[in-house]
Amino acid sequence: MANVTTRDASSGQRSAPRSRIVNYKGIERRDWGNRPRLGDFRFSEKRSLISPAVVSGIIRLLEFLLVVVTGYAIFHFYVGPSNFPDNPGYVLYVGAIGIASLTTSLAFQLFNLYDLTAVASVGRQVARLGMAWASVFVLLVAAAFFMKVGAEFSRVWLAAWFGCGFAAIMAFRIATAFVIRNWARDGRLDRRAVIVGGGPAGESLIKALEASVESDIRICGVFDDRGDERVSRRVAGYPKLGKVDELLDFCRKTRIDMLIVSLPITAEKRLLTLLKKLWVLPVDIRLSAHSNSLRFRPRAYSYLGNVPCIDVYDKPIADWDHVAKWVFDKVIAVLALIALAPVMLLVAMAVKLDSPGPVLFRQNRYGFNNEIIGVFKFRSMYADKTDHNAGKLVSKGDPRVTRVGRVIRKTSLDELPQLFNVLTGELSLVGPRPHATHAKAANALYNDVVDGYFARHRVKPGITGWAQVNGWRGETDTPEKIQRRVEHDLYYAENWSVLFDLYILAKTPFVLLKTENAY
Repeated sequence: MANVTTRDASSGQRSAPRSRIVNYKGIERRDWGNRPRLGDFRFSEKRSLISPAVVSGIIRLLEFLLVVVTGYAIFHFYVGPSNFPDNPGYVLYVGAIGIASLTTSLAFQLFNLYDLTAVASVGRQVARLGMAWASVFVLLVAAAFFMKVGAEFSRVWLAAWFGCGFAAIMAFRIATAFVIRNWARDGRLDRRAVIVGGGPAGESLIKALEASVESDIRICGVFDDRGDERVSRRVAGYPKLGKVDELLDFCRKTRIDMLIVSLPITAEKRLLTLLKKLWVLPVDIRLSAHSNSLRFRPRAYSYLGNVPCIDVYDKPIADWDHVAKWVFDKVIAVLALIALAPVMLLVAMAVKLDSPGPVLFRQNRYGFNNEIIGVFKFRSMYADKTDHNAGKLVSKGDPRVTRVGRVIRKTSLDELPQLFNVLTGELSLVGPRPHATHAKAANALYNDVVDGYFARHRVKPGITGWAQVNGWRGETDTPEKIQRRVEHDLYYAENWSVLFDLYILAKTPFVLLKTENAY
């Protein structure tokens, strides 16, 4: 532990020393930025960002259901069985509940009540909540009046729904605010950013971000290639953590959501050199435009609080896309395991009977963001000749491969246990194939053969992929083969959709019938 001086976020003044934890390169930093309201965390922390867009959408859905359930429950217990489905009045009540619930979602959106800042400060939003909720019922009553169906509705039901519904929404909002504030204190809702480039431009950018009250950016530090004589070890109160080459390793050891480049647009050569190194990372990359003399139309920029930026790269799969892919993977993987269980059992028995040794084999491979993962396969080699790092690729007639191994490798049945990797979250059903850590093409590591090879790791690897269904599976004995694989993988990452995944899955069984390149 060590004591260092910190900067107060609101006043910009230095506050009293407080204890820090040393975690990265000896830098005594526990609260990287100057936003103590979000709590302390460590350099080594890799907890994922909770997407505000997803949280807001879930709140919207739950409140919609809450309004529906409240209205229907009061109708059921007060209006009674005389208005059940065989009675036309039932349809009017159900229609009114559905319309009012949808109108509530729209009204809350118009009153900006789904913004997480509003959700977290529910006490200050009571008036707006009340106005939005009341406006829904005013519209409901007005619609009933002009449609001349007002007499069909129970006034007690309407009044009870108005009171109980508002009470239920308030209770839900209070509970949600408690959760949101806890997440905020843990930094789970903030995008953790690194400033690339120090000096006056970096310091000006940091001050502009600090002045943006509504910004969800937490600055973790600065990376700059220049030495301490040109860029001091602290920039606007934040530590200079290293050079740009070290940034790649840093982003793989901790959770970083965004890189903000402070270089001017006019520094074209420096920017191109920088982006060539950084684009392989699964993070958003923004080019700061707040201090540039060259100005475009406001719509040309995205904004971090009040700071204009130019979008350079986005995470390929984020927010609701990430949720959709996660659900897709888990549901299809479970169904596939159930359907293929007899096949997997037969393969396991054949492997066990063919040669001594374990049925399953676990091989180290590169996963998302270059993380090392252990991928399951049915063992296809003799137990004493297995290669956990794929230092030597399997070739035609390879003596290390067993009799059963040749069959299951050609048909890709050896890959079926990777469905368990999908359930654990290490793999996706569809994505770039996870290559072994020492895999080579023409006696050179893949990343030495293909420029920007690691960009394929910006998305989670998969059991099958766009490259495989286009014929690029099996042996990679030439640079051209791995080059074409990577090209297809990058295309997939930039064009992902659920329908694209379904198309690749549907095409995979037919591709497996072509076994000339699988050994």
